[in-house]
Amino acid sequence: MDAIVVLVTTSSEEEATALGKMLVEHRLVACVNVLPKVKSIFQWDGKISEEEECLMILKTRKPLFKALEKTIIAQHSYDVPEIIALPIVEGSPSYLSWVHDMTRNHDSR
Repeated sequence: MDAIVVLVTTSSEEEATALGKMLVEHRLVACVNVLPKVKSIFQWDGKISEEEECLMILKTRKPLFKALEKTIIAQHSYDVPEIIALPIVEGSPSYLSWVHDMTRNHDSR
């Protein structure tokens, strides 16, 4: 099973929606969930920051991660965007098959 979930934060719901649509259109991901108004607390430039962000949950396949990462970095407003992948250890066979089908045509480009 090569399905993964990728988490990405953005500065706004608009940025997440535009990025999500592009990633689905390019078949780098099968699905994007956009969760607005996530509070993020982190250290940046030597100080603690607290920001309202948007969390994207992307469903894709591990072989597409590098292309996905490159595309996100090129389009993202942050200097250092969060792009982390988690393995899917179990899942509905029909859903995982759909994820594969929605992203498989990208492999032949």
